[in-house]
This record gives sequence, C-alpha cells and structure tokens, in this order.
Amino acid sequence: MIQAIADGLSTGAIIALGAMGVTLVMGILRFTNFAHAEYLTWGAYMALAVLSVTGLDAGQTGPFRFGLGLVLATVIAVVLTVALALAIDYLVFRRLRGRVNHITLVFASFGVALIVRYSIHLIFGGAAHYYSNDLQIAWLIGDGLRVMPDQALVFALALLVSVVLFLFLKYSALGLAMRGVAENPALAAINGVHFRKILFWTWAIGGGLAAVSGVFYGMTVQIRPDMGFQLLLPIFAAAILGGIGNVVGALFGGFIVALIEAIALLWIPAGYKIAVPFVVLLLVLWLCPRGLFKGSSGGSK
Repeated sequence: MIQAIADGLSTGAIIALGAMGVTLVMGILRFTNFAHAEYLTWGAYMALAVLSVTGLDAGQTGPFRFGLGLVLATVIAVVLTVALALAIDYLVFRRLRGRVNHITLVFASFGVALIVRYSIHLIFGGAAHYYSNDLQIAWLIGDGLRVMPDQALVFALALLVSVVLFLFLKYSALGLAMRGVAENPALAAINGVHFRKILFWTWAIGGGLAAVSGVFYGMTVQIRPDMGFQLLLPIFAAAILGGIGNVVGALFGGFIVALIEAIALLWIPAGYKIAVPFVVLLLVLWLCPRGLFKGSSGGSK
C-alpha cells in the first residue's frame, strides 16, 4: 500500500501539471481543449529531438538523470510547445471562436489532437524512447519502500512550479488580469484588460505546463506517441475534481486521481487502469459537479 501511494504521488505530480494547464484554458477561455494532452506528447518529443539533433546527453545531477542537457532540451521544448499551442489557436480556434457553439470547438479540438498525435507517430515512429539509458538505483526508504530519485525530483519540481504559478496568478498584475477575465470578461474589458494579451499568456502558460509535464513523464516512465491519450482522462478528471479555473484544486485533483488509480491497481488488473479516472470523473460530476474546490477565476480562491 505504501509503495502504491509513493508511486501515485509521482504520477500525480505529472497529472497535476497537465491539469493546471487545462483548468486555466477552461476557466479563462471557457473552452474544453482535448488537444491539450497531445501538447504533453509534443513537449516530450521536442525535448527528445533536441537531445538527438544536438548530440547532447540528458546528463546527470547527483543521483538524478536531469542534467544540463535535459534542462536545455526542456527549455527549448517549452518554447516549441507554446509555439504549437499559439499556432493552433491562430489557425483553428481563433477562426471558430465566437462563430460556432462550444460543442463545435470541442470536436475541432479532437481533430487537432488526432493530427498532432499521428504527426508525432509519423515523424518519430511508434517505438518507445527514453531520455537516458543509464540505470538508476532506487532509494530504500523505511521498511521496503523504494523510490526512484527521478520520481522524487519530479514531485519536488512539480510542487515548485505549482507554487510559482499560484503566486503569479494571485499577486502579479497579469495574473490578476487573467483572474478578472475568468470571473467577468465584460467587466475586465471595461477596466482596460486586453483579451488578446490574456489569450496569448493563457495559451503560453498552458503550453509550457504541458511541455514540462510531458518531459517529466518521459523521465519517469517512457516517451510514446500515445502518452497524451493515456493521460487525457486523468488530466481532465483532476481539473474537474479540483474545480474549473482553480490551479490549486487542479494540483490536489491530480494527486487524488493518481492515488486512487495507484491504490485501485492493488485489486484490479492493470488493463482496467484507464477506467479508474473515468469512474472518478463520473462520481465527481454526479456528487459535486463544481469540483471539490468550487472553481474560481484563475485559481486563487
């Protein structure tokens, strides 16, 4: 049980970062973007591409396989993922926004997701990849609990990113403007908030979080073209569980979903793992449709 909880916390950190990007877009732009999970895949593969093209090694920092090479690759992957998110909004969503209903936008995001996923599959192939083939020795903690160093690092970095995002949304002028648009777009516009600026930063932050989440998944699991699809339900379940627009709720939602998933695997076959977040999502929509943290603008309530 303790080992399952430790594994769940590591996976939860990855899900939480993806869910925070989703909840920002849903809360501020009022748009359910199912292509967001594929941005995770894109970010993971862009980091891999940087390492391959430059010939850099992922590197090593103490016991962690997160050296200078992978840090540089992650920064470039964030930039390229933000560029992808902005390009897709410009080419697809911008042309539909305000002209079609929400369902049409949702179906458009499904189409975008398929294009991104199979483009990655075409370019990189369907085989699994790793940033590093170096063996890593697990830390033995307590009585039989084993934690990989990279899992601990991902957990710590995810918490750090979450804290930075929370402080940004709560105290910065741009963060306050984003929260204002989420709360009341018309009133925010009257007070001089420019929607295009908020739009740009919403996609930029969401894309950046997706890229970091994808790289973290590649560090602790493996890189596959379908990794975004596998994380789609957990990410959206976490966002809805935490309350739409609430980044703190998305953080806790990610950990809750991952822990339920990890503990459930003690009693159900691994093949049913993908059904667990779906059940969680249904229960949340049935018992508490607004989420446990009652979605708030920009995520500070």
